[in-house]
Amino acid sequence: MFDYTFHWRPALRALPDMLAGAVVTFETAALSMIFGVLIALALTAMRETRNPLLKGVGSAWVSVARNTPSLFQIYALYFGLGAFGWHISSWAALLAGITFNNAGYLAENFRGGLKAVPDTQMRAARSLGMSAFQAYRLIVIPQLLRIVFHPLSNQMVWAVLMTSLGVIVGLNNDLTGVTQEYNVKTFRTFEYFALAAVIYYLIAKLIVAVARLMAWRLFRY
Repeated sequence: MFDYTFHWRPALRALPDMLAGAVVTFETAALSMIFGVLIALALTAMRETRNPLLKGVGSAWVSVARNTPSLFQIYALYFGLGAFGWHISSWAALLAGITFNNAGYLAENFRGGLKAVPDTQMRAARSLGMSAFQAYRLIVIPQLLRIVFHPLSNQMVWAVLMTSLGVIVGLNNDLTGVTQEYNVKTFRTFEYFALAAVIYYLIAKLIVAVARLMAWRLFRY
């Protein structure tokens, strides 16, 4: 018989701490996206080069990131490196793991976006006297970013949700970590995690709304 009694008042009293954890969650996801985009651009360049070593490294990164669970990647960084005497914090392991994963997925998005930019754009830029670097920076990459903008926003939402994996390596100051701390103390699992789910949902919706506004402002013409 269902006789569970809901107690929402303790969960609401914990809301300030959970919102503080949500800030840590968002900051971690944002940093992972910044580093992920930079690494993904480098991986895209490596995969387009004729150097077999660079091409192999870039392809291997993307293949491992896209075909292994994020949980394993974070575990390997936190526990695996510890086995070799390289101890990193829970937050650093989480950030590195999500960045590794983001870079792999974004590199594939960037490669697809790069293929969508006509080769004639590069030839036209070079015919105007631009160097290859100038052509990529001023002509190709702006068009590439326009093509991959919405996948970028989707990946940002995914990064926010992936930060919840930090609890498995002992992170206790992000949203999931704070929620778990209160859950352990009170055993009010449903109330605390339901409230955390609402916060995650609102963060995701906010990211999508901001992305749509930015797309409207940047790509109207």
